[in-house]
Amino acid sequence: MISSLKVRIKNSNLPLAKLITSSGLFIRYFTFPTIKPLHGGLYWLHKSVIGLTGYLLRTFYWTPLFKSQLINDPKYLYLFSGMPLLLGNFQISMGDHCRVSGHTTFCGRSSPSPTTLIIGNNVSINWQNEILVGNRIVIGNNVRLAVKVRLVGYPGHPVDPVDRANGMQDTPDQVGDIILEDNVWLGAGVSVMGGVTIGAGTIVATGSVVTKDLPPGVLAGGIPAKIIKKLPVGSEASHD
Repeated sequence: MISSLKVRIKNSNLPLAKLITSSGLFIRYFTFPTIKPLHGGLYWLHKSVIGLTGYLLRTFYWTPLFKSQLINDPKYLYLFSGMPLLLGNFQISMGDHCRVSGHTTFCGRSSPSPTTLIIGNNVSINWQNEILVGNRIVIGNNVRLAVKVRLVGYPGHPVDPVDRANGMQDTPDQVGDIILEDNVWLGAGVSVMGGVTIGAGTIVATGSVVTKDLPPGVLAGGIPAKIIKKLPVGSEASHD
């Protein structure tokens, strides 16, 4: 009734209907006039309060909570935007000087023994990454994971449709380790499937899906990812 009445008023040519429509638009889109000195100062006050609140939460709450779930005590861990989501049964070891977004999901496959995630030194894990550990994922030193990267060590469901409908989990042959050697850089939206090793210094282009091993020191891209070109000699050691 209300939606139908709104449509009739909006499409009517009667003066009263036009007045109601224009008044409604004014109320809907009204904003207080901007006074630059006043609102500019309020903006910086807002930013300062948000920044201080974020610092206190990160220092005294999010970081200690997250580190309590690690098997070691890394130095200079920097969490931003909250604390990552941790799901499943797995162990995490993390190196020093790592930066991890709070919008990251770490998940371990259900199995009798804990799965393992090993993260090296100076690793950057950006927004909305999903790291799904089948048996083992190893992320080397100086690795960069851009936004929405997915490391898929297991699929979560079996191939057989009957087993899938009955809620059975994936089978061991569907599970594979993922190894990112030192200085690897994965662009935004890259997915890496289980059983893949990416060699040192290799860069994978945005939106690619890596289904097979990639050698060190190359630029790769596509679905599935293929070698585009070899990077300059020494890139596998110098990229950080």
